[in-house]
Amino acid sequence: MGEDVLRYDRMVEAALKGVVRETLRHVAEHGLSGNHPLNLTFKTRDPGVELPGYLAEQYPDQMTIILQHQFWGLEVRDDAFQVTLSFNKAQERLTVPFAAITRFTDPAAQFGLQFEAPRPARAPEEAKPGEPETPAAASEEATPAPEKSAEIVALDAFREK
Repeated sequence: MGEDVLRYDRMVEAALKGVVRETLRHVAEHGLSGNHPLNLTFKTRDPGVELPGYLAEQYPDQMTIILQHQFWGLEVRDDAFQVTLSFNKAQERLTVPFAAITRFTDPAAQFGLQFEAPRPARAPEEAKPGEPETPAAASEEATPAPEKSAEIVALDAFREK
């Protein structure tokens, strides 16, 4: 019988995206107070992302939205959220699956999460001599420096090395 591979990296990422989901549910129900912003960065071309064509052209890879003063109709599902935002004085409805989110920060709480794109696991015997055993180990040096206003938790810390 083959050995089961427990993908803790995927489990941790799902749990942390649950934090984002629950935060947005709280905001949908209670709103945000004062100057409390939430910043969400997502991949604009991921499956399920819905945004106007001109925004997709303007942001062909990633887009950061800020929920603070001018957002309406925040609806949170298990797999995605929808929100209406103002772009150049026009209100636009966006749908963002949680799987598309790459970064979440709450500067008021000095809290942030950064998500990696899913990568297939690679067994140690597949690694070439002198090459890291997992893709996560190779990407540690490429992890961007965290913003000064928030502590970023990189999922590489939870991946097998």
